[in-house]
Amino acid sequence: EGYGLTETTAPTHVNLPFRAKMGTVGPPLPGTEVKIAEDGEILVRGIGVFTNDHNNPQATAEAIRDGWFHTGDVGSMDSDGYLSITGREKEILVTAGGKNVAPALLEDPLRSHPIISQAVAVGDQKPFVAALITLDPETLPRWLETHDLPEMSVTQAARDPKVREHVQMAIDRANRKVSRAESIREFRILDHDFTIDNNMLTPSMKVKRHEVMKNFGNVVDEIYAGDPRTS
Repeated sequence: EGYGLTETTAPTHVNLPFRAKMGTVGPPLPGTEVKIAEDGEILVRGIGVFTNDHNNPQATAEAIRDGWFHTGDVGSMDSDGYLSITGREKEILVTAGGKNVAPALLEDPLRSHPIISQAVAVGDQKPFVAALITLDPETLPRWLETHDLPEMSVTQAARDPKVREHVQMAIDRANRKVSRAESIREFRILDHDFTIDNNMLTPSMKVKRHEVMKNFGNVVDEIYAGDPRTS
């Protein structure tokens, strides 16, 4: 694995075959300096980093501050200088308690479950983290069969106790990778998947978070409605 952006001309980090670390994008390449800001954003400077945005001084001032290029990505660096990417700064959730939560740390493990198609962590300015889950209509029939469950539609499966039990197990596994403050406390299974056609996914199959929140904001509100900390 490696890491780089258009603004850095080429990769800034690369995992070399003879000293790679799984789960990281490697150490910085020669001529590149990197540091992690207090809010977790990855800052880079070096010979390959751009110096200005053509004919756009405002964008340049926003991107380069005190000589450091602000990547917009969030990550961490170990004692050997190996970088791990945890998400995009714009996607970071900040709970009501002030805890920064990188959704990808929760969503990626959930999407690896056979019947989970999409997972969207929510909880910005809320007392705890929750998740919206969609089921995969293509893998669901086979999964039901292998678990000795009757045939059912995605809508029916979203309400089935056994399906919900397995989704909860997947959430429990994902929660083990984060602190309690970052863990998912509640979830809702939606009755249909996100697709490009319903405008929930980009052409590159990434979730449009703003569209999800616009269309399922009522579901999110319902999750927190019964919690006295939101009143």
